[in-house]
Amino acid sequence: MPEPFNPAAHIRSLADWPKEGVIFHDISPLLTDAANFRQLVDLFVHRHFTSTIDAVAAVDARGFIIGAPVAYGLGVGFVPVRKKGKLPGAVISQPYALEYGEAELEIQTDCLRPGARVLLIDDLIATGGTLLAAVALLRRLEVKIVEVNAIVNLPSLGGSGKLRHAGMIVHTFCTFVGA
Repeated sequence: MPEPFNPAAHIRSLADWPKEGVIFHDISPLLTDAANFRQLVDLFVHRHFTSTIDAVAAVDARGFIIGAPVAYGLGVGFVPVRKKGKLPGAVISQPYALEYGEAELEIQTDCLRPGARVLLIDDLIATGGTLLAAVALLRRLEVKIVEVNAIVNLPSLGGSGKLRHAGMIVHTFCTFVGA
């Protein structure tokens, strides 16, 4: 019997990028190999295939790479949570802290109905700032966040703990210890 698919085996860890002391976990090998990419998307889809989900929301930009095909696989709509100034029409925004400053995420106000059941996806959970901002936006739209999913969790940076503390169910498919 074949081994179950392990995304961590296809993630490249690069020391001192983008700056000294940081270990960057590059998901590109998961995406550039067709079989790996299909198996990765299937992990998300199979996890939620029997769940009641109305839409997948994903965070700009790498979350889109996973979120859109997961939405397709689940047969539901896709909702982009974008960086400020990228969405037309009526939007709400949420600031969040970056290492050096602040940024903002936005979502269109008419993209989800109140009470909709939403799966929130990003590629990686580090400090949690981006996903917590996305959670705040979705809560302002009065939707039910079924779960927060990512490929990678970096628990030493605290983001997954912050999301759980905020009441989120969090699931990732691999964990890397250390930054």
